[in-house]
Amino acid sequence: MIPDEYDSLLDNAEEAELGVGVTEESLAGLFYTGGTTGASKGVMLTHRNLIANTLHFMTVAPPSPESVFLIMAPLFHAAGSNGVLGGIWSGSCQIPLKVFDPAVALDLIEKYQVTHTLGVPTMVAAISETQHAKPRDTSTLRMVAHGGSPIATEVVRRAAEAFPTAEFVHVYGMTEASPLVTGLRDEQKLLDVDRSRSCGQSLIGVQVKIIDQDGNDLPTGEVGELAARGPNIMKGYWRKPEQTAEVLRDGWYRSGDMGYVDEEGFVFLVDRAKDMIVSGGENVYCSEVEEALYKHPAVLEAAVFGVPDEAWGEAVHAVVVPRAEVTPAELIEFCRKHIAGYKIPKAITLSADALPKSGPGKILKRELRAPFWEGRDRKVN
Repeated sequence: MIPDEYDSLLDNAEEAELGVGVTEESLAGLFYTGGTTGASKGVMLTHRNLIANTLHFMTVAPPSPESVFLIMAPLFHAAGSNGVLGGIWSGSCQIPLKVFDPAVALDLIEKYQVTHTLGVPTMVAAISETQHAKPRDTSTLRMVAHGGSPIATEVVRRAAEAFPTAEFVHVYGMTEASPLVTGLRDEQKLLDVDRSRSCGQSLIGVQVKIIDQDGNDLPTGEVGELAARGPNIMKGYWRKPEQTAEVLRDGWYRSGDMGYVDEEGFVFLVDRAKDMIVSGGENVYCSEVEEALYKHPAVLEAAVFGVPDEAWGEAVHAVVVPRAEVTPAELIEFCRKHIAGYKIPKAITLSADALPKSGPGKILKRELRAPFWEGRDRKVN
């Protein structure tokens, strides 16, 4: 919309009396999905959704009236508004970043003695690397929360070394859940145990389960699609009734995320269903391959996805942004020590540029995949 049209709408709009006719089920806002795997959709969140989610947030990463919260995620994104509403609820000071810049973020942490912050993994990685390169005084930092996409254990390890006074909290969710579903506290204490790969347990007020393609519950430890329900689940997609019906079934939201739950209710995600690679009949979870790559000290950023392969249907491919000199052959050989042979990338592209990211900072794998699938009717083999 151009400015003149916007001004015209404002001039002709009727003045509304705030609060009249509004219930907890009324639409509070449209929040658009990141569009990392496909076209972005408008998620209809009600007042009930947002208030419920704020309560959930307060149980896992609670600020206090004395807290100073640096808002790194953009405010048009559910994660950004989540931090704002939690700050308003607690009466804490909030500092929003106009545009994410790791150096500026660190300067603000030092200047205003920031205690809490939340961002996507790429933001946490960026402020961590910048802090390692040019340290600031971040000794007031008490909590660093991250969510929105998977994070490699090695990224958390480097971040914990950069910010030793902070507790790291992994929150998992999606815009459709306003956005929180699970939480894992004290992540920095779990780096050398299997639970470091978990995104935590369902938050108070939220239920999760793992289901098969037909919606049947799966037993503990078996991989399937994660489904969630609670007062935070969206009303639906804006003007997309068919896509709404596809994901909201029998009172549960089907996330499209593949994972499993252990005996104590900790959720372990393995991949997005759309990102999973099927190579020679075997399922390859991109996040597992990325985790292996991040263990190499020369890897700064990594993204794994499937490319066409005449023999195997799809082949595992990786794009890596290195922080030091390394060859694709060295990285492939390194992977052999950490993952099974069929999961090892057949090829690795080294990039001098940062990986493409959405507005909220998530890696856009669809842009990386697109050149390999040009001219094909299907995006899978």
